[in-house]
Amino acid sequence: MDPRIPRLRRKLAAIPFQPLRSHSFGEEQHTFFLGPKPAEARLAAFEAEHDIALPDAYRQFLTHIGGSGAAPFYGLMPLERCSLLVMNPRGEPGTPRGFGAADPREHERDLFLHIIEMGCSDVCVLAVTGPLTGRVLVGNSDGYWGPNVSSASDFLDWYERWLNHMSAGRDNRALELTSPRLRARPNCHRMAPKI
Repeated sequence: MDPRIPRLRRKLAAIPFQPLRSHSFGEEQHTFFLGPKPAEARLAAFEAEHDIALPDAYRQFLTHIGGSGAAPFYGLMPLERCSLLVMNPRGEPGTPRGFGAADPREHERDLFLHIIEMGCSDVCVLAVTGPLTGRVLVGNSDGYWGPNVSSASDFLDWYERWLNHMSAGRDNRALELTSPRLRARPNCHRMAPKI
C-alpha cells in the first residue's frame, strides 16, 4: 500500500460536511463520504474491457480509500460511470476541440479516463496512456478552454492538494474552492484554470 493512503484517510476524516458551506462547489453531492471500494476483480474486468491499465496511484485510491464520492466538484464517479475520452487539441474537421468520446479502435491516440464531473461541459480526467499517464487534467468538451495538466505528480498528490486546501479554507478556483467573496462568477468555466 502506498504510504500516502493512511495520511489521506486521516485528512479526509478531519473535513466534515457542513451544509451550505460556499467554499467547495458541489460538495452537497457527496457530503464528504466515499462510496464502497471496488473489488480487485472489478478493477481487472474494467481494465480488460477497455484494454487499459489504471494508473497505480488511482488504483491505490480505489482499493484502499473509496470507489466514489468525496472529491472536488461533484465528486469522484464510480468506475461504472467513468468513460474513456480522447483529446482533440486542434479541432480537426467535423469534431469539436476539447475532450470527446474515445473510439475503442483508436489505439494511436492518448486515452483519458473521465473520473470527476465538473458541471456544464467541463471534465476532470486522468491520463491512462501516453506521456501524461497518471496525471490529472481538466478541460472542456466544447473546446472553450484547456486542457490543463495539474502540476501534481499523480492522482494521490492531486487529491491531497484538494484536502489541504479544504482544511485550510484556501481558495483554489481550479478546484472550485472559493470563499463567498469569490463566488460571484457562474459555475460554468469559460477560462482555463490552473490546477
